[in-house]
Amino acid sequence: MSSAGADVPYAGTDFYCDVAIPHPDCLDVVHEDEHVLAFHHTRPFWAIHIVVVPKRHIASLTTVSDEDEADVRELFGVVQAVARDVELEHGAAAVLTNLGAYQDSKHLHVHVHSGGRRG
Repeated sequence: MSSAGADVPYAGTDFYCDVAIPHPDCLDVVHEDEHVLAFHHTRPFWAIHIVVVPKRHIASLTTVSDEDEADVRELFGVVQAVARDVELEHGAAAVLTNLGAYQDSKHLHVHVHSGGRRG
């Protein structure tokens, strides 16, 4: 994710810690609790595109350690609920996370999407 919104460029490396988590009021939030934030992507790639992030910084899926277990359990519980809702409403859902060079924002995040790619 490379933008704080359609009109505000973001050039940092952790959009979630820098923008999304401290300012959920600027987002179209789907779910928020003490540990997890889920919101409609600010620059969606698919027709339906929701991002789910742990509020505590975890760099990526491949850096998860024993101390992250509770946060990752909470994260995937929300991913499951969001994916279920998207599947029920739209007939299909996909879940993915990016790693390494594919991961623009260096904070574990999971995409839940459905529908075709946006122009």
